[in-house]
Amino acid sequence: MDGERGQGPEQGRWTERQARVIPLRPRPHATRTAPHREAPARTGPASTAPLRTTPVPPAEKEPLWRDVVGDVLRRERLAQERTLKDVADAARISMPYLSELERGRKEASSEVLAAGARALGLSLADLLSLAQTELTRHAQPTRPRQGDIRLAA
Repeated sequence: MDGERGQGPEQGRWTERQARVIPLRPRPHATRTAPHREAPARTGPASTAPLRTTPVPPAEKEPLWRDVVGDVLRRERLAQERTLKDVADAARISMPYLSELERGRKEASSEVLAAGARALGLSLADLLSLAQTELTRHAQPTRPRQGDIRLAA
């Protein structure tokens, strides 16, 4: 056991004071591939063919709810030419927390969203309606639903 402690990563062992760094996000230049699944057992000459992974095209990222709501709060505050401090005081929330909400760093409770909306002279329904409008603007067209009519141009 003691022989393993002093060995470094080059020997495949880590000491107590060494830390492994595991990236949380994929590198931007890395090619994304479909997950590798084992092929079902086959018989005959084709059973020796390896299973290949196919590249997955990068999907357009749908915006997160907290980002959309934060953008709406910030846009409304700036349209009224009000400061973070002014709106935070009116909403009875801290100025750093309101800033984090506007930047999409925090998920707000419905009570906090209602307080922020009231501080800006909006109802919660108004805030959610504005956020819904933003979400639909960013939404990608999906396959047609049953009953949808599509006209060719």
